[in-house]
Amino acid sequence: MKTLYTHFLKTIFLLMSLLLLASQNGAAQSCTALGDQASYGTGTTWIGYVYQGKNFDTYNGYVNEGSASSSNFDESFGGAYVNYNTNGCPVSTEGFSVRYKLTQNFANGNYLFTVGGDDGFRLSLDGGATWAINKWNDQGYTTTTYSVALNGATNMVLEYYENGGDNRISFNVTQICIGTGDPTVYGTGNIWNGYMYQGVNFDQYKGQVSEGSAAASDFDENFGNPSGSVVTYNTNSCSIQTQQFSARYRLNTTLPANTYTFIIGGDDGYRLSLDGGATWVINKWNDQSYTVSSYNVPLSGNYNMVLEYYQDGGADRINFSMTSTILPVTLVSWSVSELSADQAQLNWQTTNAVNFDHFSIQRSTDGETFQDVHTTPAANNGSSMQNYSYMDQYAYNGTVYYRLAMVDRDGSVNYSKILTLSLQSNQNIRIYPTVIENNCLFVESAQSISGAKLELFNMNGSKVNEKDWNVLDGRQQVSVTSQGNLPAGAYIARLSDGRTILAKQIIIIK
Repeated sequence: MKTLYTHFLKTIFLLMSLLLLASQNGAAQSCTALGDQASYGTGTTWIGYVYQGKNFDTYNGYVNEGSASSSNFDESFGGAYVNYNTNGCPVSTEGFSVRYKLTQNFANGNYLFTVGGDDGFRLSLDGGATWAINKWNDQGYTTTTYSVALNGATNMVLEYYENGGDNRISFNVTQICIGTGDPTVYGTGNIWNGYMYQGVNFDQYKGQVSEGSAAASDFDENFGNPSGSVVTYNTNSCSIQTQQFSARYRLNTTLPANTYTFIIGGDDGYRLSLDGGATWVINKWNDQSYTVSSYNVPLSGNYNMVLEYYQDGGADRINFSMTSTILPVTLVSWSVSELSADQAQLNWQTTNAVNFDHFSIQRSTDGETFQDVHTTPAANNGSSMQNYSYMDQYAYNGTVYYRLAMVDRDGSVNYSKILTLSLQSNQNIRIYPTVIENNCLFVESAQSISGAKLELFNMNGSKVNEKDWNVLDGRQQVSVTSQGNLPAGAYIARLSDGRTILAKQIIIIK
């Protein structure tokens, strides 16, 4: 009932306002709508052309907004359901529109425009040809921002309409600082180039900083804000506020052959790449209190390191450290190639062997779990160049992974990078199924194989079962638990006749 009564009062008021305007227009002393609807305001004072109707229907007169010192303004038209006076005729603040115009001279720089309205509003910086901000729809009071570089006279047009209820249009422009320099350039030596942004998603570039020192690339940065309060952090060009910001650090470095440990800590998100941001070896890109992550890897050569960080509130901190372990031997080259469908040729070259003992050649079919397949002792210790090779006979359908374990005399181990090779085995020989539920594995050969042997290994490389045939011909059933119960998990089944002719990973389930 109250709602109906309120609506009735609004309707009566609107009718009375329209009758009053009609009476004024029809009187001998009727009002005249002043202004040409085309001229722009100058300096920082807008000319606003006011219309009855939300689509600029009936022109009633003009108003001014802004001041001698600023073009910013916030207008509520005296409230809802009242008459708003112009230089000319008043309008009812229920279903009306305004077109503001201003030619303003901007010093060379970057500017942030913030426009708000209830209902629709839109802003043009080219005389109405295009709209930099466009929120032309019914809505409660809403603000929208737009940043742009300007230099010189700019013909601004700000349009507004009201379709019912509250009335408000606001305009604000401020000059903002945008960082100079190229944020894609890498630091060199041990000095990182750090590029700072306001916003957690690298939104507004503010400038460059440096981290690290001539002695080491390690650093620990809290941005002058260890307690979590908001402070100003300066760059080479603009400052940021330490609340919702991000940083991208870049460093190009050449690393001698060693095993490296990277330790990264951050509050909030952080991630580390060694290939220019293509992949992330450490990735903790989420809101969190201070957390530390590490990554250990053998490296040799030139790397484009990228360390990214963002802060979403509270304390600020990002730190980086890198340590290396001297390898017992320097691996100069390391390669693998296919000799035949079931033969892989592995070659490697070394120098600078110090207290070095042996190599363990390791193989994997999933790139994660490796088993030793051969041991090669060190030729000698010293600075001379040494060449090594090994032929691996391993029939397998799919990708095979190889790495070298380099073992020192004290038992410490370092690893080479992982190499891959795609092999295609003899299709006349089969081991199946891949998933075993009833303890039965089948071996099938299209031709007779003398002295055949089926071996079953766990993923640690230990033999857990073996079956021998004088002659293997056709299809044979083998119990995988003939040597006792085997736990569920992954195993390698290998069929050979003095050399490996087929190997396959199987899964035992219970």
